[in-house]
Amino acid sequence: MMKMGEENTTVATTMLERTRRWWGRGVLPKAESFYSKEHEILAEAFLGQGYVIREVADRDALDACRAAIVELLAEALGEDLPDDPAAFLNQVHERIPVTELNEIRLAIYRGMNALPWLRPTYFSLGRPLLEALVGNELAMQNRVNLSIQMPNDRSSLLDIHADVFSGETPYQVVQWVPLVDVSATKSMFFLPQEESRAVVENMSDFGPGGMSALFDAVKDDLVWLDVSYGSVVIFSPNCLHGNVVNVEAETRWSLNCRFTGLFTPYDSAEKSLGSFYLPITPRPVTRVGMVYHPPKGFEE
Repeated sequence: MMKMGEENTTVATTMLERTRRWWGRGVLPKAESFYSKEHEILAEAFLGQGYVIREVADRDALDACRAAIVELLAEALGEDLPDDPAAFLNQVHERIPVTELNEIRLAIYRGMNALPWLRPTYFSLGRPLLEALVGNELAMQNRVNLSIQMPNDRSSLLDIHADVFSGETPYQVVQWVPLVDVSATKSMFFLPQEESRAVVENMSDFGPGGMSALFDAVKDDLVWLDVSYGSVVIFSPNCLHGNVVNVEAETRWSLNCRFTGLFTPYDSAEKSLGSFYLPITPRPVTRVGMVYHPPKGFEE
């Protein structure tokens, strides 16, 4: 009969012997990378293309964002809420002239950014992707942007560009979310990572013709993003991108916002932490460090 304590010792010894046998056979799990396989696949796609397209992490949150914008649009037009939000947005050009578009866009932009839940809800759409690609201590642009591009509207063009050209940090991504299905000229174009890097390094070659000459030189390499409602695009704005005249039969509606690491180097005072970006996910250790003060009386 075992004495008190001997049973536990025997169990521990048995487990240790079993562990040694497993270790000798090489069957114990061993981590060979700091990244999960899923994250490695995501990183490979992003580094290769400069962008990834995935389903949103929270479809209900996306529907809530779109519903708020539809409500603001209906209010601006003095109409009842529609039965079909997608058709309402897609065909808005049948209700208002291009000359009134920016005024209505600004009214919706102000209204949606006044909603206290908008920014955290928008963040939730791509949170797993953002944390995998950028990090889990993030800063977010202070407002979510709204783009509306009607068919044949030349007043809403965004010529080929990279955001770093205007003093933004190169350590950021843009989360781009269409509120309707988009493709071809109803969408945006994107020059993949490798091609963008080669063009930017030789920007001076396009001096005389400007950005128009640059676009003509790369137009055959451009990717036109085909994105269904319910998907999110995370892209590096260091890559060249933009849009052209929408020659499709429907209006494009999309949201976009920039995210960067909380401790990112910022390239300009105008677009830095506290003005252009606001912290959203500082971790407890960071908060502890931020309030630490060294003891007084030891300064030289």
